[in-house]
Amino acid sequence: MNKLIYTLALGLLIVSCQNKKGENGGHEHHQPEAATSTVDQSDNSKKSIPQEAHGNVGDAHVSVYYHSPAVRSRVIWGGLVPFDEVWVAGAHSATSIEFSKAIEIEGTTIPKGKYAFFTIPGQERWTLILNKNWEQHLADDYDQAEDIIRIEVTPETEMPLSERLTYTIEDKREGSGAIRMSWEKLSVSLPFKTD
Repeated sequence: MNKLIYTLALGLLIVSCQNKKGENGGHEHHQPEAATSTVDQSDNSKKSIPQEAHGNVGDAHVSVYYHSPAVRSRVIWGGLVPFDEVWVAGAHSATSIEFSKAIEIEGTTIPKGKYAFFTIPGQERWTLILNKNWEQHLADDYDQAEDIIRIEVTPETEMPLSERLTYTIEDKREGSGAIRMSWEKLSVSLPFKTD
């Protein structure tokens, strides 16, 4: 009889432990799956996508090569991208702009070739920069002495939301054009002329 009671008690104890383990185990198993799924989704949205923009203004062909980050509910201006610091105007590598022929920016002739495009975002005004050293990682190797030109522009704000950073080439006719960068609700453009 004692043996039967002992066996029943032991059996109940094992079943009770398995039920508790099953409850906790079930809870623990569901959380990691949700976390993994969330991490995977955020990893996909975190990636900066390599992009290109191409366009013709007059008889000049303009190409922009850049990495396009996403807003992802972050504070961009004055947050992710600090004010008053040199920024690659994209992600990873410096954004590069290539002109198939010489162009003119504010009276300065820019020879045919490829250049890094940097900006210095400000709360009211931005500095736009073309730099000789087009192959740079972030702004690590940036040297102001290699700037071809710097101009100041006023950004357009309160634009429709652009989730990903985007460049476009605008042909304004009669040899005038602009390279426009839009991200979040802000846009800046680099005006230029061709012959």
